[in-house]
Amino acid sequence: MTVERILHHFPLDPASRQVRLVLGEKRLAFTEVSVRYWERPRELTKMNPSGMVPVLVETPAGGAPLILCEPRAIIDHLDETVREPPLFAPDPVERAEARRLISWFEGKFAFEAGGYILHEKIEKRLLGLGAPELANLRQGKEALKNHLFMLDTLLQAREWLAGRRLSLADFAAAAHFSVIDYFGDMPWREFPAVKTWYMKMKSRPCFRPLLNDRWPGLHPAGHYDDLDF
Repeated sequence: MTVERILHHFPLDPASRQVRLVLGEKRLAFTEVSVRYWERPRELTKMNPSGMVPVLVETPAGGAPLILCEPRAIIDHLDETVREPPLFAPDPVERAEARRLISWFEGKFAFEAGGYILHEKIEKRLLGLGAPELANLRQGKEALKNHLFMLDTLLQAREWLAGRRLSLADFAAAAHFSVIDYFGDMPWREFPAVKTWYMKMKSRPCFRPLLNDRWPGLHPAGHYDDLDF
């Protein structure tokens, strides 16, 4: 059955990037609509009362549109309706570990590390809130290193974050790291196992569109789109 998909997103939003990676990994064609969500456009709030991106609109041929709001609802729907490739390993232990790591990134990592860095580097610029607070950036970067130490230890013994198989945990992590890397704030040299893993993620076909992202006034680091960084 033919399905038209339109993704309303912000290119430098980790949640939006996670959905884009999943759509790409499942080889699903979609149209992108970039949204300035901080301006609370009426079209976005009509679809999602929270005013947050991403929002995916699926319209089957001859059918009514289905509006899916925010990453968990979108990704769960895609994995349930488009079985291949699966986003979780068949091993229940690896599935449980993948879900633990996804929760880690969406909660603890975003709260302690990514949130500080991206608020200072992106949100303040977009909202006109002035220059970044160096103390907040320092706190976010120190927390980032603590998280990377944990992941580097995992990846020294594993092929992928949750175990032997690529899973949604890898896409969740890569979505967060890719935005921080856009600004050159990932300390790759200190965490070689994480860097090797990220190079594998960065080389996947689903990742390539993210490397073309640019936003006016927010320029990427020189290595951002380099596969051999």
